[in-house]
Amino acid sequence: MKKSLLALAVLGTFAGVASAQSSSVTLFGIVDLSARSVKNGSTTQKQLAQDGYNSSRLGFRGVEDLGGGMSAGFWIEGAINPDIGTSGGQSWQRRSTVSLMGGWGELRLGRDYTPSFWNTTIFDPFGTNGVGAFTNISNNVLGTGATTYVRANNSVGYFLPGNLGGLYGQVQTSAGEGINANKQTSARIGYAAGPINVAASFGKTDTTPTEYKHNNIAGSYNMGFMTLMLQYDMSDAGPREQKTWLLGAVVPMGQGELHASYVKGDQNGAGTDANDATQFAIGYVYNLSKRTAMYGTYSQLKNDGAAAFVVGGVGSAAGTKSTGYEVGLRHAF
Repeated sequence: MKKSLLALAVLGTFAGVASAQSSSVTLFGIVDLSARSVKNGSTTQKQLAQDGYNSSRLGFRGVEDLGGGMSAGFWIEGAINPDIGTSGGQSWQRRSTVSLMGGWGELRLGRDYTPSFWNTTIFDPFGTNGVGAFTNISNNVLGTGATTYVRANNSVGYFLPGNLGGLYGQVQTSAGEGINANKQTSARIGYAAGPINVAASFGKTDTTPTEYKHNNIAGSYNMGFMTLMLQYDMSDAGPREQKTWLLGAVVPMGQGELHASYVKGDQNGAGTDANDATQFAIGYVYNLSKRTAMYGTYSQLKNDGAAAFVVGGVGSAAGTKSTGYEVGLRHAF
């Protein structure tokens, strides 16, 4: 929602940003809470959880028209914990960027999502949220300690303009700055036109003693009565690798949508060949309005060998099952 200068003055911090006639500032956010039950091995946890459908957040973004087809903007966004009313470590770590934009594209600086993560979340029927998320299995950095699977600090990114006939893409690099070994480079290229959307991405992070690579190729096809999604996700670190496949669908049903996915993870190398996992998830979202939705999701994950993936909660599921269900409410503003 857009704030007037008076409202921004009450907020304090952003009053100076909104003072120019050619600029605008938006306050936005999501509150998402659910009743969730997860069983990992012999341990069952029931809780009021968050982020079952969308990630809860609070943010501010703004754009200033510089003239001549150029504009500048900022975006700061942080996680919130609505179940207990805390800020979720409110340090704006979901995104904190400043941009320069024009007909040539966008130059973006700061903490941001990595291009190699975008395929993972966009082509997941559950948007990498909740007990049915693709990342329950795919988010495996193979013991490298890499922190760039989702976001990167100190990044410089470039986005192609949106007038290339369906072609889109971005490149990003980020410096470790001597603080850690997470210097990364990643890129994404895709094509979306009519019912088809396909994209490929790759990422490389310098970690010790070996580098971590994350590559993904994915696509979706809207058949009218259903949107089909496919992913092939690859993580690699020295002698270890994991390949993860997803087959998913989103089926419109009046004011609601049925979401479903099947995920299989296959590990190899360094004695991990037997550590595979599969997950099946199904959920339903009922849209009460454009901003408010109720949802329910059920997921079952089966681990083989010493694999220990879980759909959430506490306890261990090494070599056994992890199951979960949740019923929740999401409101965006």
